[in-house]
Amino acid sequence: MRIALLTYSTKPRGGVVHTLALAEALSRAGQDVTVWTLGRGGDTTFYRPVDGAVTVRAVPFPAIEDEAVGPRIMRSIAVLATALTTEPETYDVVHAQDCISANAVPGPIGCIRTVHHLDTFTTPELAACHDRAITRPYAHVCVSAAVAAEVRSGWGRTPVVIPNGVDWPRFAAADPAPWRARFGTYVLAVGGIEPRKGSIDLLEAYAALGRREVPLVFAGGETLFDYRAYRDEFDVRATQLGLRPIMLGTVEDHDMPGLVAGAAVLPFLSVKEGFGLAAMEALAAGVPVVARDLPVLHEVFGDQVEFAAGVPSMATALCRALDGDFDFRRDPGMAFARSFGWDAAAAAHVAFYQEIGAANGG
Repeated sequence: MRIALLTYSTKPRGGVVHTLALAEALSRAGQDVTVWTLGRGGDTTFYRPVDGAVTVRAVPFPAIEDEAVGPRIMRSIAVLATALTTEPETYDVVHAQDCISANAVPGPIGCIRTVHHLDTFTTPELAACHDRAITRPYAHVCVSAAVAAEVRSGWGRTPVVIPNGVDWPRFAAADPAPWRARFGTYVLAVGGIEPRKGSIDLLEAYAALGRREVPLVFAGGETLFDYRAYRDEFDVRATQLGLRPIMLGTVEDHDMPGLVAGAAVLPFLSVKEGFGLAAMEALAAGVPVVARDLPVLHEVFGDQVEFAAGVPSMATALCRALDGDFDFRRDPGMAFARSFGWDAAAAAHVAFYQEIGAANGG
């Protein structure tokens, strides 16, 4: 099959990580895969090297100074849509991995959509964009049953559930020594400072932990949305609490496994998730995880992580992780992560594509 996977960015966000890993696994399975993306900030390719068997089409997307989020999203859709319309080649499958790319697919082409998680927008324009990205695709994939249930309840669609994969060999074999030499014992949060990640709750829990000798390190930060107000609130609260978290920003892809493997614990306190890839990578590296008590995370992780519902219990769980007191079993956790391979995810996608193709007469 000739498969086009569509994503909205070249930067290391969860959906982009998913797109590239899936593309490479599909290619290993003998499929002809092209990944389409928007080349933000002058990028001509992705944040990491991509297997040469995968074709990459980065559509130029120049930045506009002080462009608001809404207009930037709508321009993203228009630019990608134009590129797809003028592309002379055809694909057996067009698979959009996010809201922007699903909106960009021209109507006559049609697409499958992966819904990683559902967002809530307050502006009518973005709310309509979010809705179209679910109603227009002719088939849907979700990475967890919890998100699939939301799609069924809200839109009457019936997605197939194909869990995320994880590149477990990279994390299992990672060398933590350089990061431990730099930070000693540290708590690592992966992702930007944003409401969905529960960053301020983590700040409060870390303060309540009372272990100032153990640094709180944040890695990541690339995002489509403008969270400056939340970041300001985060910074103010950090000052009030007398905290100085270490902000690494975007970390090079080859450095991430070692950074994760070196952590004493990875707090995963998102208020909304579709799967929890960063937490699964931590398990693959043998690192304990403290996760927010969400149904979707119970579904994905079972008893492999420690759950916490509020700031006091988050602080208690982090303390127990640092002291080695909670029932984290390194080897079973690593084995659990190994059960989520990208090749299995790719095989499930191929079977789904074939099923949908047969149902639609090829």
